[in-house]
Amino acid sequence: MDARLCTLIQVLAIFVTTLRSDSPQFVEPIANITVPVGREAVLACVVKGLETYKIAWLRVDTQTILTIHLHVITKNKRVEVKHANDGDRDGTWFLHIRDVKESDRGWYMCQINTDPMKSQTGYLQVVVPPDILDYPTSTDMSVNEGSNVTMTCAASGSPPPHITWRRETGDSIPLANGQEVSTVEGSQFNISRVNRLHMGPYLCIASNGIPPSVSKRIMLIVHFPPMIWIQNQLVGVEESQQVTLECFSEAYPKSINYWTREHGEIINHGTKYEPVLIDNAYKIHMKLTIRAVSKSDFGTYKCISKNSLGETDGTIKLYENERASTTTTIATTTKKIIHRDHPTHRNISEPKRPTPSTTSGKTRGRAPSSDVNTLSRSPENNSNSKGVADTDDAVRQKNKISTYIKDKDVSNSSSYIFGSPPLSIISFIVYCFFNVIM
Repeated sequence: MDARLCTLIQVLAIFVTTLRSDSPQFVEPIANITVPVGREAVLACVVKGLETYKIAWLRVDTQTILTIHLHVITKNKRVEVKHANDGDRDGTWFLHIRDVKESDRGWYMCQINTDPMKSQTGYLQVVVPPDILDYPTSTDMSVNEGSNVTMTCAASGSPPPHITWRRETGDSIPLANGQEVSTVEGSQFNISRVNRLHMGPYLCIASNGIPPSVSKRIMLIVHFPPMIWIQNQLVGVEESQQVTLECFSEAYPKSINYWTREHGEIINHGTKYEPVLIDNAYKIHMKLTIRAVSKSDFGTYKCISKNSLGETDGTIKLYENERASTTTTIATTTKKIIHRDHPTHRNISEPKRPTPSTTSGKTRGRAPSSDVNTLSRSPENNSNSKGVADTDDAVRQKNKISTYIKDKDVSNSSSYIFGSPPLSIISFIVYCFFNVIM
């Protein structure tokens, strides 16, 4: 302390001069400056009317003399003084501090050796970009599902950094209250009852407005036993077709996944079966394609998932879909044979049996002699008087013909009674002649 006072007295002795009425003046105050660590800081002191007076730079908080006039007094090699003339002024005296450190932060004085002494001060602010400290910042973590987790991020910098947590993928972060947020503020990130949805990489980001911001990646791994779910537990397929069975599994550590038949035999890749695994983090999509399904392929299939924490399986039933049957409908029609000469064109398949009615022993009306459908004879025209017996015989023969025709029409509605049209007509005439005459 005494050495410093002695040095200060010596400096003041050098500054002692005869008082003059035209003493020097400061033109403007020293501007406060902010400089990032590692850069160069420059403080400016502008004076006029200096003449034979001297300028000195001092560090206020440590009472250290840095420069006098153009001479560097301090042993700090990073310090330098420069002078620049400026018109009617005696000029500007610059204090240069290269490769600024945090320890350089503080008040600096520009002093003129007048009596009394004149001085003014300026502040050098040294800012430091954020830096994440390895300790006590968390590293990658592995926890069991359902436990509580605390991740810590420690950072230095000036001004003190602000800490923000977010997921590296940009996904939202589920909280214990059911809400989802994109970021979490604070040096500690607490998760209550962690689950698999929390799994993944997180970024601890430190920023204080001084570039660059910095971040650290922390991987959160959640362990849990396998789980399986199946969208379709009953799958139907026809024989000789191809079918694909699907299971979805979640597990961490990663699981071993495979397919078996109902009796436990493991299904391997081949021309018949094609098992496929689609891996996405802790999620597994299991697919089993069966080509050219046969009778032996129907039954129960199991998808199985195992890891160090347990195992589980799911069941799919493959059953046969029956082929759709084709039904053919045959339309039937009724063949009509019409006597072209008769004005009424009656259907021979609908015979109208004459009903004789008598009054006082006489017959009222008579059957048309030209109607082949009746095939009867009137008593008045029959001199041999076969009478009612002949009429009944004709009706019976007519009914035989009608029944025969109907039977032929029902059995084959799309063809003629006796084959091709010419043969059918001739056969019909022969049949009628034989039965009627005989």
